[in-house]
Amino acid sequence: MTVVTTKEFNANQEKYFDLALNEQVIVQKGDNLFFVQSVAQNDEPDMIFEPDDDFYRSISMEELRASAHEHIRKLFANK
Repeated sequence: MTVVTTKEFNANQEKYFDLALNEQVIVQKGDNLFFVQSVAQNDEPDMIFEPDDDFYRSISMEELRASAHEHIRKLFANK
């Protein structure tokens, strides 16, 4: 991990961008820290998410609307 000031980073941007390919680079401005991170354009994502149980329990907007209307009718029918 390398920590540099904004002045140092601006003076040597190419150096720190190249360095970010292999390690974490942090730019410090006052009390704030900013991370420089490399994102490869052609790589496959590390994780591919599959639908989980919550996805399969989901309902359509029309089902939600019908259920909400029914619930509201029951609430106001007792008064």
